[in-house]
Amino acid sequence: MDTAQIQQAIATYGYLALFLGTFLEGEVFFILGGVAARHGLLDPWYTALAALSGAFAGDNLFFFLGYFRGARLLARPWGLARKVVAARGLVRRHAVALMLSSRFLYGLRMVVPLACGTSGVSPWRFLLLNLVSALSWTLCFSCLGYFFGGWIVGHLGAARGLQMVGLLLLAVVALGVLVTRLVQRRLNDD
Repeated sequence: MDTAQIQQAIATYGYLALFLGTFLEGEVFFILGGVAARHGLLDPWYTALAALSGAFAGDNLFFFLGYFRGARLLARPWGLARKVVAARGLVRRHAVALMLSSRFLYGLRMVVPLACGTSGVSPWRFLLLNLVSALSWTLCFSCLGYFFGGWIVGHLGAARGLQMVGLLLLAVVALGVLVTRLVQRRLNDD
């Protein structure tokens, strides 16, 4: 594929890919969408809206799965069910803080909404706090992708730039893993 075909594919399917990517995971897709918006391949506002919609819809799906099918999901012997059971105690004590921050905690994106659903959190409360969380997440990562998008692409050609991007990504991943482990340790202690 040449550059023109790649740009056309991004312009044609970028918003859908961004919605689906943020529905399941999030940050990497959103930052890439921000880079594409910075370079005029996608509209910045529609990029943020697609990411916000995908993230909000994904978390709500997991919440309502827990809310309506929680007993069945937790009865199965699988790793996610064990994490959800462990997270329920933390949700009961710190529901608001956990709902607002879970989107930023690597590896707990599905666990917290499922735990909230199985813990009897009110759907309206979850929807409201999930929207606030999704808006703050969108603001944070849209700025990262858009404002640093020019810098990232401008430095991709130089080996030093690649090293800096690699170090920056490694630092972000390390921080995410550290915070996640602290939360998981807290879940295991409870």
